[in-house]
Amino acid sequence: MGAVQSILKAKGGATFSIAPDTIVYRALEIMVERNVSALVVIENDRLVGIFSEKDYARKVILKGKASKQTKIRDIMSANLITVSPSSSIDECMQLMTNNFIRHLPVLKDDQLVGIISIGDVVKHIIDEQKFIIQNMEQYIGGN
Repeated sequence: MGAVQSILKAKGGATFSIAPDTIVYRALEIMVERNVSALVVIENDRLVGIFSEKDYARKVILKGKASKQTKIRDIMSANLITVSPSSSIDECMQLMTNNFIRHLPVLKDDQLVGIISIGDVVKHIIDEQKFIIQNMEQYIGGN
């Protein structure tokens, strides 16, 4: 079914990051500007967490915290599940499903090289299935 590296190759390895001391409101502004639903949290060139819309909804709004006063370090998800570029797409789907997460940071030699989302995984699977169907149609049609 392919590996994470094929998703990163197609979408690029660009990631958008913030520091742990960033105010939640600013992180939300960045997410809107970049049209993303999660940001990786980097401190001293090291991945220390991830902040997502889910974190905001569950740890700020529903807890009555103020987004203009709360720091990312206080609400980010720090117990990260990561994958490598050689991880299989099946493995990623399993991790996302079993852990109720939508984003997986991709690390190579403990360095962040990208992030994939459930949307990236679904797109990859659909594209792969289309390719298989086209090949089968050509084979059956004798082209």
